[in-house]
Amino acid sequence: MTRRIAVLTAGVVLLVLFGILGTTLPVPYVAQVPGPTFNTLGDIDGEAIISIEGRDRDEIEGNLTLTTVGVSRGGLSLVQAVHGWFDDEVSIVPEESVYPPDRSEAETRRLNREAFLTSEQAAQTVALGRLGYPVKVVVQGFAEDSPSEGVLEEGDAIEAIDGRPTPDTEALDEVLTSIPGGSTVTVSYTRLGEPGTATVTTRSAEEGTGSLLGITILEQPAAPFDVDIQVEDVGGPSAGLMLTLGILDLVGDDDLTGGAVIAGTGTIDIDGNVGAIGGIPLKMVAATDIGAELFLVPEGNCAEAAAAPDPGFPLARVATLDDALEALADFEAGRTPETC
Repeated sequence: MTRRIAVLTAGVVLLVLFGILGTTLPVPYVAQVPGPTFNTLGDIDGEAIISIEGRDRDEIEGNLTLTTVGVSRGGLSLVQAVHGWFDDEVSIVPEESVYPPDRSEAETRRLNREAFLTSEQAAQTVALGRLGYPVKVVVQGFAEDSPSEGVLEEGDAIEAIDGRPTPDTEALDEVLTSIPGGSTVTVSYTRLGEPGTATVTTRSAEEGTGSLLGITILEQPAAPFDVDIQVEDVGGPSAGLMLTLGILDLVGDDDLTGGAVIAGTGTIDIDGNVGAIGGIPLKMVAATDIGAELFLVPEGNCAEAAAAPDPGFPLARVATLDDALEALADFEAGRTPETC
């Protein structure tokens, strides 16, 4: 065998070896891709994403769609990672940025789900507050073996204990502190706009003196109807804005879409501020796939969104809920919303 043939043979062997390694050797990266979209005015398998109990939903057309990002499961190979770096519809990111090394994948998913549930609560608070409903002390859940379970319900607004008004958590704490544990009290509440009373035998406070009702509470606007949000397998807080708009469209006085397909993303806090999120270019791709006509972009993501390939629809800049509502009104009236 000549030296030339030997060198060529060695080169071929190395190329084959590197090719095999490239397709099998895992790298510490994951692929993010456009995730599923959910029309907050619609349903999933026949179950409304936003259901209303205690009043009829508004008859509306159009979509207010929240967008998501999907994440690959398992390690990528070197070849897959390199391929993803050249694909506009894939984002290759370090695995630790999605799954922090100090917690398990299951723990990360749980925390992301909790963040989504928190965004649900914020969306309800902001939307009902926008509609002018008064803030009250509202039952959110029950402790284990709660004496109130079965007589109170989630969503009940606590109005008074033994006739003493409880307009806020401070007043409720003051009333309960003055009542010895084990006392039987009358709890006045409002449920779906209707007043009612319940008799509860309290528990003793674990620390100090006073009574416990065995409930978790939150100060939030109380409406004469209940709002329930059901979107499984979605994590993180980025659905907050679109859920807020969905509630407003379903129970408010204004048609927010005019029959158009509106998509968007963004967190929302109880003051109505819209926060930046991750994966905006991928969410824009998902919006393109459903035929979106307008995309609501958090102000903090505008630079990234504007740098992405042209999606074929306007990118409305929103920093607050008011901005989003103004953008929707402009779009419906044929005006160009403030863009990125």
